[in-house]
This record gives sequence, C-alpha cells and structure tokens, in this order.
Amino acid sequence: MIVTTMNDIPGYRVDEVYGEVMGLTVRSRNVGSQIGAQLKSILGGELKGMTKALVDSRHAVMERMQQEAEAKGANAIIAMRFDTSEMGPNWTEICAYGTAVRVSKA
Repeated sequence: MIVTTMNDIPGYRVDEVYGEVMGLTVRSRNVGSQIGAQLKSILGGELKGMTKALVDSRHAVMERMQQEAEAKGANAIIAMRFDTSEMGPNWTEICAYGTAVRVSKA
C-alpha cells in the first residue's frame, strides 16, 4: 500500500477513487504519566512516555486506515493527514485520513 501526503504519486496515474478512509483511536493518559508530565513541565524535558504513546497511536491509526482502504479495493492512499485533538483533560483523539485510490504505473 502506497501512502503519501502528496495529492498524486509521481510515476503513477489514479485509475479509480474510492473516497475518504480513516483510522481513529482515543487514548487516555494514566495517572503516573500525568504526574510525570506535570513534573517535566516544571523542570523541562521530553515526556518520553507520552511521546511513545503518541507514536504507537499513530501507527495504530495508520494500520486501521490502510485496512479500510484495502477493503474498498484501493492500493494507495493520497493526501494523507494526521489530526489530533484533546477530548477533555485526559483523552486524546488521534486520526489518520486520506483518499483511497487505485493507481497503476504511468
């Protein structure tokens, strides 16, 4: 599966457009990471546990988005984007979305 943030894929032509696909997850922060984050915000530095959680979440939503695209018959996703938003004080929504297409070599 080719996934790109571009609106086209050099060397390929779009033969069919299947529409928007997405992968979504909502994650909560645990009490331990919140305490660590509060300390780090005072002292400075990377929040490694939260960084790892966000990276893991991005991988999960990418996989879900690709599965949805494959189910529609696509072999590529163009114009892929990530979006994150806070849902209350402890929840973060992570979404990957793009346009599922079938491409072939030009």
